[in-house]
Amino acid sequence: MIEQDERACILYIEDDDDIARIVRTLLERAGYRFLLASDGREGLRRFHDERPDLVILDLGLPALDGWTVMDRIREFSDAPILVLTARGTETDKVRGLRAGADDYLVKPFGNAELIARVEVLLRRGESPRAAGEPVVRARSRILEEHGIEIDFDAFSVKAEGRPVDLTPTEFRLLETLIGHRGQVLSAEQLLQLAWRDPTATGPDRVKFAMLRLRRKLGWDRGPDSPIETLRGFGYRYRPPA
Repeated sequence: MIEQDERACILYIEDDDDIARIVRTLLERAGYRFLLASDGREGLRRFHDERPDLVILDLGLPALDGWTVMDRIREFSDAPILVLTARGTETDKVRGLRAGADDYLVKPFGNAELIARVEVLLRRGESPRAAGEPVVRARSRILEEHGIEIDFDAFSVKAEGRPVDLTPTEFRLLETLIGHRGQVLSAEQLLQLAWRDPTATGPDRVKFAMLRLRRKLGWDRGPDSPIETLRGFGYRYRPPA
C-alpha cells in the first residue's frame, strides 16, 4: 500500500532556472513537497492538476505574466500566494497585494526570511474547522433571495438557476453579509468575520473581493445591488422589500 504524502505542497512558478534551483533546495530541506512551472500557462495547469497548498509566483513570466496568473487563480481559489519578484517599487507591491497576493518578497531575498514567510502563509491557509474554530451559519439551511439560491450546508450558490463558483472567502463574505442583513459592516469587521485573520490583509482586499462577488452573482449592474456600498462606512446586504 502506497502511503499518501502529507507534506505541504508548494508550487513555484519561475522562469529563472538558477533561482528555481535555490528555492527548490531551501523548500525541500525544510520538508516541503516542491513543484515547478517555468511559465504562466504551465503554472496554471499544474495548479489545477495538483492543487498545491501555497503558490510562490514570479511576475515577469513568459506565456502569461504573473499578474494574469494571480488573477485567474483568485477566480476560484483562496490558496495563499507569495509573490517573489525583482520588482521592488512601492507601486508594484501595492498592486500585487490588491490583486490578491498574500505576501510580497523582493529578490534578492534572505533564505531564512523566505522559509519564515512560507510557514506563516501555510498557517494562515489552514482550514478553520481543522483548527477547531466554530463555523457560523445563517439561520436557514437554504436561502432564496434576489434571484440567488444559497445552500449553506453544501457551500453552493446558484444565480438565476446557474451554479456560481465562489472561492471559500467569497462564500464566507456572502454568508457574513446575509447573516447581518440590514446592518452596515465596516471593512475591518468583514476582515474579522469573513477572512478570520485581520492582520493578514488590508481593507483594499475587501473592496476587490466585493467587486468579484458582485460580478459573479450578477449584482454589479446599477445602483440597486443587494450589496450596498456606503462610502466611508462599509457594506450592507439589503434584504428584499
